[in-house]
Amino acid sequence: MTPRSARPVEIGSAHVVVTGGSSGIGLATARLLAGRGAKVSLIARGRARLEAAAKDVSAAARVADVADRAAVTRAIAELEEEREQPCDILITSAGLARPGHFLELPDEIFRQMIEVDYFGTLYALRAVVPGMVERGRGSVVAVSSAAALLGIFGYSAYGPAKFAVRGLMESVRAELVPHGVHVGVVFPPDVDTPQLAEENQWKPAQTRAIGGTIKPLTAEKVAAAVVAGIERRRFVICPDTGTRVLARFGSVLMPLLNREFDRRVRAIGKVTK
Repeated sequence: MTPRSARPVEIGSAHVVVTGGSSGIGLATARLLAGRGAKVSLIARGRARLEAAAKDVSAAARVADVADRAAVTRAIAELEEEREQPCDILITSAGLARPGHFLELPDEIFRQMIEVDYFGTLYALRAVVPGMVERGRGSVVAVSSAAALLGIFGYSAYGPAKFAVRGLMESVRAELVPHGVHVGVVFPPDVDTPQLAEENQWKPAQTRAIGGTIKPLTAEKVAAAVVAGIERRRFVICPDTGTRVLARFGSVLMPLLNREFDRRVRAIGKVTK
């Protein structure tokens, strides 16, 4: 197979589909892209919030659970028909985070994280990538997490799902780049979103101690990194210096980081109740 030359997607004429587009990183990215002239389509589970977001960014929208392959595939097809344009840029931002102690989390939480965070990404990619390969252009960007760069206390359910997203994007990058399709994966740390507020209700004290006093990023800062990553065809997209360092030197720094994290955990006291 002869590799196709990379043709960057022109954002101003692109049809962008954003899963998890009703709030947080997804909505902030949708706003930024709509402001650049893109045709934006949103997918999310909650109808009321999705309708408000669609009105905010003048977007087309469909209600769908990304963990339901038939539903998300149908939603994307309907949005492509409504916009009279195939998906040029896909951003998979839909996700769940449920921290907790490994010994206390029920199996259902582990299953849910994989179904939403991993399969929710996979199903959306499967719906748009064949067309992008056929056209020889496009961009697919998955929102993973800084928790996919290093195992962290309290994220035994969430972390592996985001590691899986990272592994998926690393693998498909190798296959899609020769077809002219850009592949990117985003590694945000804590971001000030409704999802983080929900997550914090379940976060163990040890997990909070590991995070220290680091202030969450704004969704707008992450969105700006995503758009820049699309324009520059970056694979690894890190919205701050800390995750950039971790993405590049994580394997070297891991022993030191684990030692420091263990110290903070011991300072909290007994791990289990």
